[in-house]
Amino acid sequence: MIRISGIGTLVLAAWLVLLAHPAEADPQAIQVYKSPACGCCQKWVDHLRSRGYNVTISDVPDVSRVKRDLGVPSGASSCHTALVGGYFIEGHVPEEDISRLLAERPNIAGLAVPGMPVGSPGMEGPNPHAYSVLAVHKDGKVTVFAEHRP
Repeated sequence: MIRISGIGTLVLAAWLVLLAHPAEADPQAIQVYKSPACGCCQKWVDHLRSRGYNVTISDVPDVSRVKRDLGVPSGASSCHTALVGGYFIEGHVPEEDISRLLAERPNIAGLAVPGMPVGSPGMEGPNPHAYSVLAVHKDGKVTVFAEHRP
């Protein structure tokens, strides 16, 4: 028997609602789990909101637990985790990649931008870096979904 409590219960409930009613789920609705002290996470949320997404934020004391519950590989980890359309979004994934994900609906668990690359949404600054958005497959395999150059 599997026991889930606390934030795990909330994450599981949100996930099940999206899976049970995909046609009724708002495709522009994103649930973000982040630390209350993280400013770059808020900048990423602002990036999504400015492009029409309906973002709900949950400040949680232990974001790593959310990541673990959703199956985010440790090597793909970043500062915040989100749920949209039955997928997880890990880190500073650009809106255009989220829109592509939702349009194409590939059979994957989610997208991830590991770390916090300068130049990604919410991490704007001088000397931006090239970075990849990774597709995390349900078996844990990771492939490149998109490449971004400064």
